[in-house]
Amino acid sequence: QVQLVESGGGLVQPGGSLRLSCAASGITYSRYTMTWYRQAPGKQRELVALITSDSITTYSDSVKGRFTIFKDNTKSTENTVYLQMNSLKPEDTAVYYCKLMNTVMSYWGEGTLVTVSS
Repeated sequence: QVQLVESGGGLVQPGGSLRLSCAASGITYSRYTMTWYRQAPGKQRELVALITSDSITTYSDSVKGRFTIFKDNTKSTENTVYLQMNSLKPEDTAVYYCKLMNTVMSYWGEGTLVTVSS
């Protein structure tokens, strides 16, 4: 069974940085896309960034140039995806979710809270 565990959230001041991790286990598919979504209070969940099996990345306009999604190809952590978040703004405050997906399935993590506040 696929499990996704996010970590790295917390409280940070505006202009600061955080790195989120998403550790995936139980994957039996050879090709899939890893995505980060976020949901702010009172708002719909929105796509933040994604990375494909071929390491093609896409970002929402609101985070482009500030956030970076990447995979660690070290064998022991080959199913871990990261979201490096720089120049954080109060409007980045949200629960961040990891999602693994391909054409036949999708799985969500439980989320990690990021709060940007002074």
